[in-house]
Amino acid sequence: MRIDGVDQISASRKHLVFAYYVTGHGFGHATRVVDVARHLILAGHDVHLVTGAPDFVFTSEIQSPRLFIRKVLLDCGAVQADALTVDRLASLKKYSETAVIPRASILATEVEWLNQIKADLVISDVVPVACRAAADAGIRSVCVTNFSWDFIYAEYVMAAGNNHRSIVWQIAEDYSNCEFLIRLPGYCPMPAFRDVIDVPLVVRRLHKSRKEVRKELGLGDDVKLVILNFGGQPAGWKLKEEYLPSGWLCLVCGASDSQDLPPNFIKLAKDAYTPDLIAASDCMLGKIGYGTVSEALAYKLPFVFVRRDYFNEEPFLRNMLEFYQCGVEMIRRDLLTGHWKPYLERAISLKPCYEGGINGGEVAAHILQETAVGKNYASEKVSGRGGAFRIVKFSGARRLRDAIVLGYQLQRVPGRDISIPEWYVSAENEVCLSNGSPTSQASENNSIENLCTDDFEILHGDVHGLSDTKNFLKSLTQLDAVSDSEKNTEKRQMRERRAAAGLFNWEDEIFVTRAPGRLDVMGGIADYSGSLVLQMPIREACHVAVQRNHPSKHRLWKHALARQNTKGQGPTPVLQIIDDAAVSYGSELSNRAPTFDMDLSDFMEGGEPISYQKAQKYFAQDPSQKWAAYIAGTILVLMTELGVRFDDSISMLLMDGIALTPETQFRVSSAVPEGKGVSSSASVEVASMSAIAAAHGLSISPRDIALLCQKVENHIVGAPCGVMDQMTSACGEANKLLAMVCQPAEVLGLVEIPSHIRFWGIDSGIRHSVGGADYGSVRIGAFMGRKMIKSIASDISKSVPSSNGSNSDDMEDNSLELLESEASLHYLCNLSPHRYEALYAKMLPKSITGEKFLEKYADHNDPVTVIDPKRTYAVTAASRHPIYENFRVKAFKALLTSTSSDDQLTALGELLYQCHYSYSACALGSDGTDRLVQLVQEIQHSKLSKSEDGTLYGAKITGGGSGGTICVIGRNCLRSSQQIIEIQQRYKAATGYLPYIIDGSSQGAGKFGYLKIRGRHSSPKSSK
Repeated sequence: MRIDGVDQISASRKHLVFAYYVTGHGFGHATRVVDVARHLILAGHDVHLVTGAPDFVFTSEIQSPRLFIRKVLLDCGAVQADALTVDRLASLKKYSETAVIPRASILATEVEWLNQIKADLVISDVVPVACRAAADAGIRSVCVTNFSWDFIYAEYVMAAGNNHRSIVWQIAEDYSNCEFLIRLPGYCPMPAFRDVIDVPLVVRRLHKSRKEVRKELGLGDDVKLVILNFGGQPAGWKLKEEYLPSGWLCLVCGASDSQDLPPNFIKLAKDAYTPDLIAASDCMLGKIGYGTVSEALAYKLPFVFVRRDYFNEEPFLRNMLEFYQCGVEMIRRDLLTGHWKPYLERAISLKPCYEGGINGGEVAAHILQETAVGKNYASEKVSGRGGAFRIVKFSGARRLRDAIVLGYQLQRVPGRDISIPEWYVSAENEVCLSNGSPTSQASENNSIENLCTDDFEILHGDVHGLSDTKNFLKSLTQLDAVSDSEKNTEKRQMRERRAAAGLFNWEDEIFVTRAPGRLDVMGGIADYSGSLVLQMPIREACHVAVQRNHPSKHRLWKHALARQNTKGQGPTPVLQIIDDAAVSYGSELSNRAPTFDMDLSDFMEGGEPISYQKAQKYFAQDPSQKWAAYIAGTILVLMTELGVRFDDSISMLLMDGIALTPETQFRVSSAVPEGKGVSSSASVEVASMSAIAAAHGLSISPRDIALLCQKVENHIVGAPCGVMDQMTSACGEANKLLAMVCQPAEVLGLVEIPSHIRFWGIDSGIRHSVGGADYGSVRIGAFMGRKMIKSIASDISKSVPSSNGSNSDDMEDNSLELLESEASLHYLCNLSPHRYEALYAKMLPKSITGEKFLEKYADHNDPVTVIDPKRTYAVTAASRHPIYENFRVKAFKALLTSTSSDDQLTALGELLYQCHYSYSACALGSDGTDRLVQLVQEIQHSKLSKSEDGTLYGAKITGGGSGGTICVIGRNCLRSSQQIIEIQQRYKAATGYLPYIIDGSSQGAGKFGYLKIRGRHSSPKSSK
């Protein structure tokens, strides 16, 4: 239906014109468009496809004069280096080149073309600019998809830096012009759409039966057939005959013309009709995409899949695949090394049980036809066609909450409040579902009255009255309760739960450690410049259970056992890890695999530990398991730094805080929140290394544990953090601030938090990453500034006369001794603010390109960051922050011990505010944390607070910045706690996101020590 001014002219139902835009990402979108377009054409309508896909994808299924193909690429999707590797930065750059830079000309061209063909409706799967072009042309538009590009690119922006976030903003705004979304199963959060219609799977129809296809291939029904469907193959990969079990054959999709295949691999033609071949196979091996998953489910074909990195559509499709017992996950290294047999044999034992609709193409075509002739689905509350679809409406707050949860921040619109962008505001109001983020009210974590240790004998250590530790021990006793009951609908989680239940030999010793996260009260990013820092260990903690076993007694997961048998070396030490946070919730919203295993011999080369650089590459080769670097990396550091050798196998279970509820046996509730700037990574590292050390009888001081864990994060994970996080997690004590000078890690002592003062953390919901580009660039800028200051000091010192006749007043200002000290400045924080302002502030450039800096100075002398010659780095702000922050922290520490007064609290709060705005000057702020700090200020300066004793006095962003958590200081009283909850609720009202509140403190790993336990009753054995 076209809209001309205020008159709406409905097209004839008998003959409509549809403009169907198809994204340039892979063939999956094109193949599902085929089925929708086919039904529209069967109804007598014209379909104009705008696509970059080859014609045969469409013409092999549709032969009609009503099909028109226009070869234009208006977006690029995700740029892939190979079938499994996404280049995030290249994707953003390519999208900018394809759709952002030529945007004006694209819109003009598309509006003219839409008017030329007299389109009645624009359909997008899922090209953002198509929705805006339709709006400009006065034509209604509808999107048909299971994901949107703002969701996919959100993670890329986190890695590439916030300078790219305007891309995400523009995409979301383009989608907002769409009238409604036809949402396909396996969908992701898509907050830009107000109105949603859910339809069944869109699946291409079969042309031939299984029997006919096998007859054409010359294969009997008894031949086991796997179809390899990656849409291309990983770089440098060569298929080998021994990859397949004996008697199996493999159909290869997307093989190059020049590729030679072994005799048991069959190369398919480029235009082969894959649905028929899929249905004729016994299982499929490939990567997850909508096309492969929908066809595997529809034709009940077991699917052995390998995770792709950095494509956020995948976890949602994977959950659906595994829920219907149709999926087997293969580890990437087993794919590349040809260790296929255990996975293929497991796959053919599955009984896929999907019974849902597969007529989504027909249903979507009907909705599109009715929309084109004027039907307004968006105004209806409930509708359906024989129950084939349903309408869902989302409020503006709900949709903005979804956007924040995705991990990115929407760009500030000049001159307008950022709480809810325009298209969210216009959404129909509804009751907003809460995010489920727990608050820190005392009732949340009630102790378990009847908790006892009847199931375990505690051989060493004490639970210290910690309820989270009691819950962790209780959760261990529940592992053997996991069963294969068909009544349990959590099929995907059951596989990982069975793996957890079979991880330990319960009659043998298990070592348990605990390490808390930390709240950055003062110091923050100045740690790498040698600042004094003040850190508080928080209540939330990570627990790790470790058991060592002789290789002959180790219960190996099936694929690990098969891999070891293939090597023919007999039992060798193996590391097996389960991250229960990923099992419980993490892997559902990310692409993080919940389990990891490796042969410990992989850490050795020529009788010596491999280099940290090789280890970093080892873990980076499969991004879905890169998280294991934080844990397994502790083993390599112990081998390298202390000469420890590991002859036994190791089993590890991580739980970031467990609470038991009547409804479920396991629920992560008091985890150290990831991406919130409260050191979740440090708590994992410290707990892991402490547990491994305890299990192997290693006596390592908490300080040394922290320093070793920093090596893990710097050199194996590759995150350029300082050491304050690990030191707090290892050496901290409850209700005290750890005071440390980071040169490199001199603990000055513990500072008692006065009884009248309290600290809180409030999570903004915006994901923080210390490995992100912004944090790294600020660190590089600070080290550049230090190098420049040293050079300036050296030049000045050479011009200062050394004779006894020098003017004493001049020498007072420009002491040669001071200059020589500054010319060899080891830490930027050793430079006082007055010296910085007097000599160096005006001589530092505001910014400099990496290339120009390297030409003049050769290196910035930071071992954990690398300068990008093409990037511009801010120098002045990055250098100024640590110099002044060190002074602020010293003042803060002194004030804490001063006489209690309102002036004391006001001064402490002012120091926090100054730190916050200094972060912003370094471009490490965020809209969410700024809003929270603003809410603290509004309460602090309200008339009610002024008329009574003040309660809240200051706040600042914490950790690495760019989102995460703020730290709030206030008077320790009930009114302050009520105001923190008020801030939480006001933030939710503005953004739809309910912040997590961090309240309370707990002891570090050193004080906790370790527990050595042994099960009193053996658990049933099980395997993954």
